[in-house]
Amino acid sequence: MKVAAVLSCILGFGFGIPSLYGAWYLAQNGRVWMLLGFPTYGEGPFVRAGVRTTVPLLLAFAVVCCAEVLVGVLLWSQPTVGAWLALALLPVELVFWIGFALPFAVVLGLVRTAIVLVALSPLVDRTGS
Repeated sequence: MKVAAVLSCILGFGFGIPSLYGAWYLAQNGRVWMLLGFPTYGEGPFVRAGVRTTVPLLLAFAVVCCAEVLVGVLLWSQPTVGAWLALALLPVELVFWIGFALPFAVVLGLVRTAIVLVALSPLVDRTGS
């Protein structure tokens, strides 16, 4: 669960902080922030479906990222509670990760989820023997 906790914090901070800056940049400049020549949070299925990147959309994603950090803290300190919260949050995260075309987030999130599911499995020996 400690690995899952670290992955959750990486996801939360790694995508949450840029989304806050991206929201500020969009509000100030009226266009999506570019990083190394690529638009951040400005392309992907959301745009193809007609959902423009907006400040409220980026702020909603930042809230989801804050929840992801909370999941990480709970996975570390209260693994069972954190595990169930991680599973509950996953569908919302997937909407943003896929909608903004964030493939690394999808991979990290699915690895984290696999770890959580294995840890919750009744077949896992938790006695340490």
